[in-house]
Amino acid sequence: MYRTLRYDWPLHFVLMLTNWWPDNVVLMRWRGALCRPFLKRAGRNLRLGRGITFYNPSKISIGSDVYIARGCWFSAGEEIHIGNKILFGPYVVVVTGNHSILNDTYHDGPPVDRKPVVISDGCWIGAHATILSGTTLGPTSLLAANSVLSRDTEPRSIYGGVPAKFIRYAE
Repeated sequence: MYRTLRYDWPLHFVLMLTNWWPDNVVLMRWRGALCRPFLKRAGRNLRLGRGITFYNPSKISIGSDVYIARGCWFSAGEEIHIGNKILFGPYVVVVTGNHSILNDTYHDGPPVDRKPVVISDGCWIGAHATILSGTTLGPTSLLAANSVLSRDTEPRSIYGGVPAKFIRYAE
């Protein structure tokens, strides 16, 4: 109950009240500043677009100079560590667990395979990308739009596709 009162409800309330603000640099910084106290850790210059969802914000750590675009969704059954100078395109999904089957349905199955997600410094995650449980996006890596990342990446690399595969090293 403490976590709900300390992190979840205040963050959802702040996001609800500020979602009518347009997405411009000043207002996204204000939204980020208002949300910072309700995350596990958040560095300076956090910019948040509209319509972002944080599940279990007490397990989400965000570095400095991070931009999270409109509609991103963070489901933190385990820790999510976001480094410094990260760019999230619109509608990115980050999840730290999977569903299991019980009584012939995924609806009743308990969460399984809960593992942390790490997004290292200097990364760019393209629009509509999905980052799955237990993955690490290496430093200065790019995950292409509409990709699904299910394994760790190398530093300074570009990954894309479903599932995401190595494309080339970043220049």
